[in-house]
Amino acid sequence: MLLIQALFIISFFLSIYEDMTTVVYGVQTALSVAIVCYVINRRDTNPAYKLLWTIMILIIPIFGTFMYIFLHAQLGTMFFKSKKNQLVKLTKPLIPQDENVMDELKEESIYVSHLAQYVNDYGCYPIYKNTYVEYYKVGEEKYASLLRELMKAKKYIFMEYFIIDQGKMWESVLDILVKKAEQGVEVRLLYDGMGSQFILPTYYNRYLETKGIKCRVFNEFRPFLSTAQNNRDHRKIVVIDGVTAFNGGVNLADEYINEKERFGHWKDTAVMLKGEAVWSFAVMFIQMWERKTRQLSNYEKYKPDRLESFVPAEGFVLPYGDSPTDNENVGELIYLDIINKAKNYVYITTPYLIPDNELITALGFAVKSGVDVRIIVPHIPDKWYANYVGWNYCKELIMLGVKIYEYMPGFIHAKNFLADDEVATVGTVNLDYRSLYLHFECGTFMYKVPAISKIKADFKETLVKCRRITLKDCQQRPLIKRITGGVLRMIAPLL
Repeated sequence: MLLIQALFIISFFLSIYEDMTTVVYGVQTALSVAIVCYVINRRDTNPAYKLLWTIMILIIPIFGTFMYIFLHAQLGTMFFKSKKNQLVKLTKPLIPQDENVMDELKEESIYVSHLAQYVNDYGCYPIYKNTYVEYYKVGEEKYASLLRELMKAKKYIFMEYFIIDQGKMWESVLDILVKKAEQGVEVRLLYDGMGSQFILPTYYNRYLETKGIKCRVFNEFRPFLSTAQNNRDHRKIVVIDGVTAFNGGVNLADEYINEKERFGHWKDTAVMLKGEAVWSFAVMFIQMWERKTRQLSNYEKYKPDRLESFVPAEGFVLPYGDSPTDNENVGELIYLDIINKAKNYVYITTPYLIPDNELITALGFAVKSGVDVRIIVPHIPDKWYANYVGWNYCKELIMLGVKIYEYMPGFIHAKNFLADDEVATVGTVNLDYRSLYLHFECGTFMYKVPAISKIKADFKETLVKCRRITLKDCQQRPLIKRITGGVLRMIAPLL
């Protein structure tokens, strides 16, 4: 539809060029220059994104100018962002930072406390103690645990996913949700309108409502009518009774538990939280649920008492959300903080390796400073274009000294960062522009949590199944793939 529109606009302008060539050309040039000046001076835009739009506007001014205005000047999109930011501010008092916890963290590590202070002040999520974390190294483990925990629900179940697909995994989860709804448990489900656009039946949310499940579709995909479609809900969150939460890369589809093979063995990771930090995920879910409403829910209804059953747990846990509406790149800044403060090593797993300039600089500086930086990426990609661009970045990172490995059994979807046996994060944030700048994301940051040792052990075990990518591998790739990767890198911010 966008292509048809572009052709129409171009043909329209060409048709009037014969009589008004000078006037049209002058107006077009003036408008293009004005838009480029505006793009360059925007504070909230990544430099690569600015460069891409500048090239598009100057090379194809009619289409480029119109598309930029279309994508950035819609009142609906502005209202969407304003409403979301307002909700976050209104709910901030519901998740206050315990100053005793912050003081204790400062005694442990002033550096981690600085990160926690930033996330609390600008991301609106505090850091907690008294939270147990269980790490799952494959989707099958998370799936089995999820079924067990859902069966224990007594008050409510909140679920937020990017992808839901019919199959063994979803049907077994759905059976439990229906039973719990019949028992009087409040069940809410939120899924993304794009992630499940072509795999769920039309109006599937209405079908779930007939089963007693409160269901909403986040940002229904309406091509050509709304530009907020660019901001997808990429989060994966489950909250049960305010005492248990799940987070990580695992969606509700059979490939995530290897019941269906698409790209070889599918490796993914997740964490389960039990304790005080779960409340942040509950608030995070309700914020997204209420994006269209004008009144706040009774949040206190969903907040558990300070249960004595919250057994004191080691370490500190910080659930965080990242939003494209607030000009704060929380997910990327947490990644950069881990890289910049690492003393011995940084281990990373990611399905897409399309980092921006800030991440490339940080990774290169870490290596030059003596830090062992290792990244595991898929051997079998799920998106050919992301793979071509990724190889382009591989060459640059390898030349900087970063060690990059392919997961030979298939596709790795995990988004893990780990450093120095002390800090780690597991969540939904990929190393690409969409996750870093355009999508709603979330993650679980951990400091001195026992589960970190399991994350490291999993990385080491996974590394055995990997092949290291060399500079020679990059240079010997077919010429057409290298050229394609280089061309696609120019539009990486849109991939």
